[in-house]
Amino acid sequence: MLLTMTTTHQPATDLGHLLHKHPDRAQSFTTSSGVAHVFYPKATNEECTVALLLEVDPVALVRGPGSTLTQYVNDRPYAAGSLLTVALGSVFRTAMNGRSESYPELARTPIPLVVRIPALPHRLAKRLFTPLGWDVSIIGHGDSRYGDVTLTGTLKVSDALKHLYVLLPVLDGGKHYWVAADEVDKLLKAGDGWLAAHPDKELITTRYLARKRPLVLSALERLAEVDEVEPEELDNALAEPKISLAAQRKEAVIKALKQARAKRVLDLGCGGGALLRELVKEPEFTEIHGVDVSAKALREAARKLHLDRTSDRVRERITLRQSALTYADAELAGYDAAVLMEVVEHVDPSRLPALEHSVFAVAKPRTVLVTTPNVEYNPLFETLPEGQMRHSDHRFEWTRAEFREWAGGVAERRGYAVRHVPIGPEDAERGAPTQMAVFSSGEAN
Repeated sequence: MLLTMTTTHQPATDLGHLLHKHPDRAQSFTTSSGVAHVFYPKATNEECTVALLLEVDPVALVRGPGSTLTQYVNDRPYAAGSLLTVALGSVFRTAMNGRSESYPELARTPIPLVVRIPALPHRLAKRLFTPLGWDVSIIGHGDSRYGDVTLTGTLKVSDALKHLYVLLPVLDGGKHYWVAADEVDKLLKAGDGWLAAHPDKELITTRYLARKRPLVLSALERLAEVDEVEPEELDNALAEPKISLAAQRKEAVIKALKQARAKRVLDLGCGGGALLRELVKEPEFTEIHGVDVSAKALREAARKLHLDRTSDRVRERITLRQSALTYADAELAGYDAAVLMEVVEHVDPSRLPALEHSVFAVAKPRTVLVTTPNVEYNPLFETLPEGQMRHSDHRFEWTRAEFREWAGGVAERRGYAVRHVPIGPEDAERGAPTQMAVFSSGEAN
């Protein structure tokens, strides 16, 4: 399998200093994947190309008891994936860490790069590389899932290598070795500075960790930030509010829960426990279950709820559980109501169907409350720059029509009725700052 990297930064042969491999020498390295050859097909001041060629013995790859012909005949030695990633990390480890004693400033400087991988599963290539600053072009190989992929961008060499290290096995969708807990550390080290902000961080994490749920949850927890979802300064920025928007939102949610006569309540995406602290004050909520992907957030919720010193009676009403909302969790079934307060906008749009399935089909509470920002109202926040979303982690913010369309589709697909409730001071043209959908199934639990 082959990978090349080209730069036109001048003098282009400085690429050799960044990679710690001299352009005038062809070198070979024995790796766990096979023999990796590093050479420079072109090395001039105007343009320099380095090539990494990995030779894998297909027989040695599967040799052992029980081997069959079908094991020997496979694409592993030829298509870019985890085998090439192992070689990449072994041969260019120092460069990947961004270290260059002779050219430290250049190592910190984005330079024009063109990376070509002639045989790569390409279905997700544009989706995963484009948010990182790459232009992606693909030449397909007929009906094959493989293509000749070229990435073009201006990036630091270390960042480019980290992107490749993580995303090549993600695109391939499998690994040639057992995925254990240390893979989480490898992922987070290589993903430092870019993975947490990637719109498909959950997809990347899931595929990189071979869909092993405990490892995926651990990685996502370490990537997650503890926040109250919307910044309080915006919640309090309305003109002369009698009560803050954050408080109005919690008040509206609790009112809707009481109207639904809910006793057993799920707070999905509970974060640091802002809603949980209000729910526990209401005696009619006899069982309160807070769920979040972040263990750090759950620890913060436990601290703010004073679970270490509150009465046994209160402690028996509250359960905190680590789980991702896009994973079906049968343990969450059977509750009267579920609340997603300012949560959906933190989920990548492509993952909303998974969230819908886990909440409305698996947990399937009698009542579901979903609150989310109304983007039409944003211009009325004087401190919010034009065109900017209310929180840096928001993946989208819906208009009232968009929210109604999504909620109506969910209700129709999952057998719920839905009504909409505005929260906060309403503007005649732009509506209220927060919008809430109240889903009711009419079924007794």
